[in-house]
Amino acid sequence: MWMQYSSEFLALALVHFLAVLLPGPDFAITVRNSVRYGYAIGCITAIGIGIGISVHVLYTLVGLGIIIQQSPWFMLILRISGALYLIYLGWSLLRAPSVNIDPSIEETANIPLSQSKAFITGFMTNALNPKATIFFLAIFTTLVSPTTPMKVQFAYGIWMCSINTLWFMLVAVLFSRPVVRQQFLKMGKQFERLMGLILIALALKLLFIHL
Repeated sequence: MWMQYSSEFLALALVHFLAVLLPGPDFAITVRNSVRYGYAIGCITAIGIGIGISVHVLYTLVGLGIIIQQSPWFMLILRISGALYLIYLGWSLLRAPSVNIDPSIEETANIPLSQSKAFITGFMTNALNPKATIFFLAIFTTLVSPTTPMKVQFAYGIWMCSINTLWFMLVAVLFSRPVVRQQFLKMGKQFERLMGLILIALALKLLFIHL
């Protein structure tokens, strides 16, 4: 049975993978956490991002996505909520204290970040992203046939969540390498401000691009 949906799956997987490669707030927050706190926290952030994707997949599969798409006020609330969360993250980075970090260790004792907070940050960054809502509605309504069995569509969703997680874990690996961390950590406060400004810029774009 699975073979008859192989072409559909390949089309969906290709479009999704290309979308994952485009930098966004999830990329920015993974890079920041990996550089500042090391591989472990970066990977937990990536897992949060991957599970955050499951929120969009689930409501799309059960049909709530169409209701959301056809409710301008709900999309507005979602867009504002996502933007405010990104502004909160960006402002937190702008106000973060400057510290000396030893790139040779995974955690930084003088600025601890719990695993639960890293996970929640990744999860919320993706779950509150209205662009993800639009994206998943688009690919499931244009690339996936209405006759495709629900268990096959769920398999598609699991695949996409897994690819998101693995991609951002790879980002965490790359940006937590000592040679890479040293270069970014030399920037100190400037790096934090840059990440904060990127998140705020993405939030403002999210707020005003559709106005």
